[in-house]
Amino acid sequence: MTLSRLSRRRRALAFAAVCIGALIVQSCATQPPPAVIVNPPGFLWGLLHGFLIFFSFIASLFTDYRIYAFPNSGGWYDFGYLLGASAFLGGGGAGAKR
Repeated sequence: MTLSRLSRRRRALAFAAVCIGALIVQSCATQPPPAVIVNPPGFLWGLLHGFLIFFSFIASLFTDYRIYAFPNSGGWYDFGYLLGASAFLGGGGAGAKR
């Protein structure tokens, strides 16, 4: 085998080890039990929380504030959060050149 094949193989093994390690670590993660909430946050709250992600992150460093609402309404909250965060963080492709 050549040197480039060995380095590719090492990279592939290292990547596989990192992926397996990440799966093992994430399998230990738990969420607190949800409280009974009559009207959980939905799409619009997710969008707002996504827009405010930077400020929420700074607040979470110094207080016991979470940057993600839990419990929430599920997929729609996640979608709004994703849209808001990508709009705020510049993930819309506005910097692409033609």
